[in-house]
Amino acid sequence: MATFNVPAHPGSSSPEVSRRMSRAPRRDTAAEVALRRELHRRGRRFRVVLRVPGNNRRTIDIAFTRQRVAVFVDGCFWHGCPEHGTSPTSNGDWWQQKLQANRARDADTDALLLAQGWTSLRVWEHEPPDVAADLVEAALELRRH
Repeated sequence: MATFNVPAHPGSSSPEVSRRMSRAPRRDTAAEVALRRELHRRGRRFRVVLRVPGNNRRTIDIAFTRQRVAVFVDGCFWHGCPEHGTSPTSNGDWWQQKLQANRARDADTDALLLAQGWTSLRVWEHEPPDVAADLVEAALELRRH
């Protein structure tokens, strides 16, 4: 299994930045909750924060275990959204390595799931919940056949 090591963080540029980053939710973000509500409203049932088969350190945001569809709601900053992702100027080299490692880990997770017969679907946090739910339902429909 690949490793995605990033050098130790050089330290925050200010105490306020440190506080803000430490408070950023890792799960149950507004985008995840909105998508889950929309899927539930449509009658879909799923598991939340399911461990990735083959790698217990990673989790699937929304998992449809019977159909083997894994849904990840990726944050624009943390996963490098081409539309909304930003590159911090303080500690810029470190952040570039960190965000590249995140994207490499995402690709590795998708490959792990694919090797075990899962479909991996990634939606950006800025996607409207109904649009994201349509994508999920299309993936579920493809798995039915």
